[in-house]
Amino acid sequence: MNKTSLVTGASSGIGAEFATQLAAQGYDLVLVARSVGKMDELAERLRAAHSVEVDVIGQDLSAPDAVGRIAERLAGRPIDLLVNNAGFGTAGRFQDIDPGREHDELMVNVVSLVGLTHALLPGMLARGQGAVVNVGSTAGFNIAPYFATYAASKSFVLNFSLALWSELRGTGVKVLAVTPGPVETSFFEVIGTREAAIGARMATPEQVVAAALRGLERDRGYVVPGLGNFAMAHLMPRRPRRLLALVGRMATRGVVRTPAAATT
Repeated sequence: MNKTSLVTGASSGIGAEFATQLAAQGYDLVLVARSVGKMDELAERLRAAHSVEVDVIGQDLSAPDAVGRIAERLAGRPIDLLVNNAGFGTAGRFQDIDPGREHDELMVNVVSLVGLTHALLPGMLARGQGAVVNVGSTAGFNIAPYFATYAASKSFVLNFSLALWSELRGTGVKVLAVTPGPVETSFFEVIGTREAAIGARMATPEQVVAAALRGLERDRGYVVPGLGNFAMAHLMPRRPRRLLALVGRMATRGVVRTPAAATT
């Protein structure tokens, strides 16, 4: 009997690539996102290519009842690997960004991630095996002016994941945070400007997912794909934090030159 993975944000980008690589490993899949049409197309391809079962759940993860609706659709079906990939960003001057948009950002990036982990982790612990992969960002290592809410949400993802990784040692359940730098996905269309890449080299979803699955196999706790990203995350001093905030502003100020960023 195949193991089953639930992947959020599975309609494109990193989420679709997780689905693709996991199907190739023989996982049955539950795909979750708003774009049902795209997931249906992906599901059809993966069924044909790998003879796996693929179910599709259309759900906006910013909705307050999103986790309950997904759990209801699962109807107690065991999930062996939860991939909390769904997320999006906002950029610009904090006071110019739509508060409703940032509320939705936190619901997707943080609240639904924690909620799905709460919903599915007990079953993994009862079976003595399973895994949770949370998709963060190198932004989570830094203070990022003009990305205040996004970077803070990804800092939460990193610290939450590592805390659970520590708590669950010896239980048979693994937890991993994958923290990529800029990735060639629709993220920059959603955020409203490619200046959000801060001049960094783009990775591909294939590279990020491959690194994540290797890190999960080795029970690394977290991985930072790419040598440049790893160096940026680990070699920068962590103190004094006020100085870091000022330096960070110099690196990220390009996003405020793009009008779309302020309204995303």
